[in-house]
Amino acid sequence: MSPDRPPVGDLFRRFRDRLAAEGSDRPESSLHGGPAGTDDRADRIPPAQRTADPAPPAQRTADLPGRRAGRRGGRRGGGEELRVPEAEFTSYYGRPILKAPVWKWDIAAYLFTGGLAAGSSLLAAGGQLTGRPALRRAGRVTALAAVSASAVFLVKDLGRPARFHHMLRVAKPTSPMSMGTWILTAYGPAAGVAAIAEAAGRLPRHGRLGLVGRALPSVGHAAGLLAAGTAPALATYTGVLLADTAVPSWHEAYPELPVIFAGSALASGAGVGLLAAPPAEAGPARRMAVAGAALELYGAHRVETRLGLLSEPYRLGRPGRLLRAGRLLTASGVAGALLGRRSRLVGALSGAALLAASAVTRFGIFYGGVASARDPRYTVVPQRERVNARRTGGGSGG
Repeated sequence: MSPDRPPVGDLFRRFRDRLAAEGSDRPESSLHGGPAGTDDRADRIPPAQRTADPAPPAQRTADLPGRRAGRRGGRRGGGEELRVPEAEFTSYYGRPILKAPVWKWDIAAYLFTGGLAAGSSLLAAGGQLTGRPALRRAGRVTALAAVSASAVFLVKDLGRPARFHHMLRVAKPTSPMSMGTWILTAYGPAAGVAAIAEAAGRLPRHGRLGLVGRALPSVGHAAGLLAAGTAPALATYTGVLLADTAVPSWHEAYPELPVIFAGSALASGAGVGLLAAPPAEAGPARRMAVAGAALELYGAHRVETRLGLLSEPYRLGRPGRLLRAGRLLTASGVAGALLGRRSRLVGALSGAALLAASAVTRFGIFYGGVASARDPRYTVVPQRERVNARRTGGGSGG
């Protein structure tokens, strides 16, 4: 390159400035570079289709979408202001903003069986303290079966039993998962010993087995009370666990979920008592049914009405159908338990209704949260509302 020749960048800038100067001196051009008001495509239009008074360039420009007439004049050209279309709640490539929970139906079943175990232990303790052996036996056996099923569902979700063992290496009070692991660890053996104690009467009365048989009732008594003391934490920690996630309709319902799960546990335990015990011994079960139904219906009503937009997933689709069925079954079960006090058949039907109500309520809460995580609207709109509320509060406070 010659040293007298200007650099390439300077040549390019001069060429660009010359083009800009020539363009400003020309009249407004058409789409094909012809003079203003003309179009070289007009020669190719048949005479029959030509108009006597073609539209001026400004009019043709105004007819184009997304442009205003009289661009040179700006606002003085009288152009119509265009409205921005309403925003759609979409995300990149149509994917959800939040990753939906990977949990399947087995976790919803785990929620139910954990509550059933807790309610059954409370029922067994009530029968134990009031001298009702049928209630005590039914509650203890059901508690052991339910907590065993819970362990199966939990291990299935974890993938390997060793992962449950690894959770016991630490205890974090701020982690619902860690606390839940320790609650299960304390509750499971106590419920197992209490259930095994029900077999004391079938052991021989002499020899070593006789000694075991004589010691089991008192050991089972203590284990049953220990299981009942742990039962409230077992019944409610899963509600805290769901509310501790980022799933919108679970997280916002943090005051109600433990209440719903506590009521559901009491109702399911009452259902076991109504199914297994004769009417003469079912008094504690009926009282548990009333208390559990009141808590469950109150909490379910709150999550369907208090959360604003985030209540919507609990009212629509499969979650809405499940929760409505739960309300109907709960009301039917309580009515049957109170009105059919002398009928074993009515009591059994009421117990079955309460058990079904507890199951469908837990599944409805589970699927409602999953639905809220899949729709970006339930994440974006509440966030915007909180930001606006903070701005409004900050502005008014200043």
